[in-house]
Amino acid sequence: MTQHRPFDPQRALALAAETFEIEAAALLALRARQGDGFPRAVQAMLACRGRVVVMGMGKSGHVGRKIAATLASTGTPAFFVHPAEASHGDLGMVTPGDVVLAISNSGESDELAAILPTLRRLGVTLVAMTGQAGSTLARHADMVLSSAVDQEACPLNLAPTASTTAQMALGDALAVALLDARGFREEDFARSHPGGALGRKLLVHVADLMRTGDALPCVHEDTPFLELMREMSAKALGAAVVVDAQRRVLGIFTDGDLRRQVEKGADLRSLNAGAVMHRSPRTIRDDALAAAAADLMEAHRITVVLVVDAQGVLVGMVSIGDLMRAKVV
Repeated sequence: MTQHRPFDPQRALALAAETFEIEAAALLALRARQGDGFPRAVQAMLACRGRVVVMGMGKSGHVGRKIAATLASTGTPAFFVHPAEASHGDLGMVTPGDVVLAISNSGESDELAAILPTLRRLGVTLVAMTGQAGSTLARHADMVLSSAVDQEACPLNLAPTASTTAQMALGDALAVALLDARGFREEDFARSHPGGALGRKLLVHVADLMRTGDALPCVHEDTPFLELMREMSAKALGAAVVVDAQRRVLGIFTDGDLRRQVEKGADLRSLNAGAVMHRSPRTIRDDALAAAAADLMEAHRITVVLVVDAQGVLVGMVSIGDLMRAKVV
């Protein structure tokens, strides 16, 4: 039975520091280990008519799942296939037009070795990510990416630590090179992440959130003040828009304007909308991103923005509450 030594906090910190140093050194050494196999692998994945199929056993398999997910989210269609399951039917997921990225530190994984002849017969392009250039996997591959490390961070030099870190970084390097070559943009990333914060910021437009039609609090310049207030209260946006007969925006009256009028001691009952409105209010086009409306509100410390068309005609209104409900802010 293993004898546990008394816990030493300083030893734990020292081992953590040593782990960071070993893994950092392994990553820095990767650059010198890459030859023409890396650009050839990128080119093969760019030209791939099918999918990039990532395979790996054990810890390499866990890394492979992450690499496949990163590729897929950055413009390179990819998925993970477990090598052991591949021998029992899942190899049917692989087609001749695919590129297979096989990951094995030793390059001698039995499960991978067992399907290499079949992969060759399928005619796929095989990219090996391995720490052993003379391994079985490397010999069967069309191109080899070296993930070799001088030592593992494990004090016993056994547990995959620095080697899996190197594999992960090499997978990230592939994804970055591929997205750059594809001209992948923020908008493309957002389309792959519609449920995330970036997706909401880059995909949601003002037109998707704005209030329209009868939900808009609208009055004319000659509207009596009390009627103006009833319109504001009924639509519950904290503001009313003053428009002309063609619905072109003339001004806005907000809760803040009401407070300032009261502080001045104005005889509000004798006034109309034109007398109390704030002229030249902030506006935005309906095809603008909702995030732009949020920036406009923040810059001018306002809570609503009027939405207009090219002729200045009112088409909608968006509030800070609308943006918060959509999780744009």
